[in-house]
Amino acid sequence: MSRPFAWEKSYPPGVSWDAPIGVSTVSALLDEGLARSADRAVFDFRDRAISYRELAQKVDRLAAAFLDRGIGPGSAVGLYLPNTPYHPIAFFACMKAGIRAVHMSALEAERELAHKLKDSGARVLVTTNWAALLPKAEKLKESGLVDLLLVGDDADWGPGPIPLAPLRRRDGVATIADLIGNAGGAFAAPRVAVDDVALLQYTGGTTGLPKGAMLTHANLTAAVSSYDAWYAGQDRPLLDDKVLLVLPLFHIYALTTILLRQVKHGNTMLLREKFDAEAILTDIEAKRATSFPGVPTMWIALANHPGIESRDLSSLRFCGSGGASLPVEVGARFERLTGHKLGGGWGMTETAPAGTNLPLDGPGKPGSMGVPLPGIEMGIRSLDDPSLELGPNQKGEIAIRARNVMKGYWNRPEETAAAFVDGWFLTGDIGHMDEDGYFFLVDRKKDMIISGGFNVYPRVIEEAVYEHPDVEEAIVVGVPDAYRGEAAKAFVKLREGSPPLTLEALRAFLADKIGRHEMPAALDIRDHLPRTAVGKLSKKELVEEERAKAAMREAS
Repeated sequence: MSRPFAWEKSYPPGVSWDAPIGVSTVSALLDEGLARSADRAVFDFRDRAISYRELAQKVDRLAAAFLDRGIGPGSAVGLYLPNTPYHPIAFFACMKAGIRAVHMSALEAERELAHKLKDSGARVLVTTNWAALLPKAEKLKESGLVDLLLVGDDADWGPGPIPLAPLRRRDGVATIADLIGNAGGAFAAPRVAVDDVALLQYTGGTTGLPKGAMLTHANLTAAVSSYDAWYAGQDRPLLDDKVLLVLPLFHIYALTTILLRQVKHGNTMLLREKFDAEAILTDIEAKRATSFPGVPTMWIALANHPGIESRDLSSLRFCGSGGASLPVEVGARFERLTGHKLGGGWGMTETAPAGTNLPLDGPGKPGSMGVPLPGIEMGIRSLDDPSLELGPNQKGEIAIRARNVMKGYWNRPEETAAAFVDGWFLTGDIGHMDEDGYFFLVDRKKDMIISGGFNVYPRVIEEAVYEHPDVEEAIVVGVPDAYRGEAAKAFVKLREGSPPLTLEALRAFLADKIGRHEMPAALDIRDHLPRTAVGKLSKKELVEEERAKAAMREAS
């Protein structure tokens, strides 16, 4: 692919694809924020203001304590933390000390945590004394997987709503406050190169063990630069922002698009432990939040929240959806009710997560995930031969090449090699690009259903199901079918107070929206649909459930 790229003609005025994409170490972003806003609050947490100066001091002291204990370049530290100020303190301390941070979900089972510790080589684990976390962390220490367990006392931030577990100091267990309090003043920070691995961010999936995407300092800061070039060119620079940070910091979406970007520009984040629709609306009204990046399930909850159309959301300058595909009808409903258009785009763990974005103004294209951000090249590759590039409106695998694309998968050279072709990362996402350079996501390659020889994409069906006025949430997966090989099954959560929905009624509703080969062969109405650790709707549990049912049928 050569310039000019098709998407450049669709760029908003003022945005240039070849804008400079700067890279640096991640800790340099905190240095920038400190220089700009030393006495400004970086976090509002439980109505306590934490300044940039205070954050930087704690980061330096923890980095010094790590180095004093021989934990530095070449070491890995597991971060098993929810949304608490201890996350950015520990994360930036790792960055400054040249340590590889290893993100672990606060909702993961002990077995998943053990896999990440063993796979990453992390022998230090940082957590907090939440009752849901500390006992698991202590078990990992007792099993011999952890040499040093470092615990942040939640009470240090004032009374909170989270149940706490007893905090017991003993050999191999210390508190963050103790380490920070006993650390010296100035210290010699090691040399950190921009191409050093800063973070192992594990990717999920419907099958197999999670893989650690190696994200370098350059990957993460290039992603920040791409977002900055995109928004600043549309007269939306980050100036005096108050950003709602309710997305989990252990996820790449929140880490890069909120924490790193806002820290670089010296802004304030309203850090919250969990999502609650009423609490979010109150934050917007009372704290005058200017920006709220969320995931589709949050927008679904807000769009269905009683009385949202009468709430004062006038302070918001930006609302964005990411982390998963936003159903078109959900975005349209939110805009109808509030007058606020949901921005968004596409990205992956492996791209840190910069990829595409929708222009902030203008009509856009329904169902599109936008155009590539500055500095990012994208294309469509043949599913049969990934070295073959396809033209406009041809369906294939989305490929991406940019400074923010990961270095590879940790300890998996064969999978790394298979994921790249001629320097392009093959995303596993199926889609197409139109003549204007807009990309459209059809589905994940591994989620594709082959029904009677036809390729069926669950997302296409989900989009149509969401148009039903009684549907609040929907997931479509492939299930065994004696005649077609595979068929689609829809799992649906209905809006509160809705009448029952039958398969026949749903199929009748979908008759003019999807093809006969795409029609769901089964419908399961649920009170709740499974979610991932970051709140996205999750197919994995439903796929495993259907496989177990099929295995039982075969056995009988």
